[in-house]
Amino acid sequence: MADQAKPISPLKNLLAGGFGGMCLVFVGHPLDTVKVRLQTQPPNLPGQPPMYSGTFDCFRKTLMREIQASSGETKYTGALDCAKKLYKEAGIRGIYKGTVLTLMRDIPASGMYFMTYEWLKNIFTPEEKSVNELSVPRILVAGGIAGIFNWAVAIPPDVLKSRFQTAPPGKYPNGFRDVLRELIRNEGITSLYKGFNAVMIRAFPANAACFLGFEVAMKFLNWAMPNL
Repeated sequence: MADQAKPISPLKNLLAGGFGGMCLVFVGHPLDTVKVRLQTQPPNLPGQPPMYSGTFDCFRKTLMREIQASSGETKYTGALDCAKKLYKEAGIRGIYKGTVLTLMRDIPASGMYFMTYEWLKNIFTPEEKSVNELSVPRILVAGGIAGIFNWAVAIPPDVLKSRFQTAPPGKYPNGFRDVLRELIRNEGITSLYKGFNAVMIRAFPANAACFLGFEVAMKFLNWAMPNL
């Protein structure tokens, strides 16, 4: 009960959350790249095979393409170079392209994410123990399942966001409505779930790592700086 009575430290949560985010990116980034490639591949032409036959084919081709491109000219030399060129091409709107779709994805998905994690933590905690004493395997399971629920909600707006952000300037003057109409007209309703396999393969380990990183960091900070 003493642990539960302690006030919440915003700084500790900031630091622990940042460390959890680093863990998520470290584990999940390769499949995030694959997800975006699958979501933005063009529709199949009649009589032609798709650009990627699936998640693992996309991973293999992406890896080979990056190896080949490493010795050639690249469009962007890094994140700052990309930001500068986007700003030069379209101003501040270019850097914030897709913001509405990102909010449409992240507001409901993040709500589902944290609700599921806290709900599962309470379910997994034995009656005689505190939630703060949850074991590592149970944290991993709660975080992984929370990630799956998060992406079950997030995939359709994420597909729209990826298409909108990678489209040439002016292709979708009415924003996500134009993207949605084009996708459903040309590729059907299932196109809103492009990259589903890559997302779900990534969701459990990446988000399990995220919440484990967060909980471990919080325990360390509480031990190292109890008065912070």
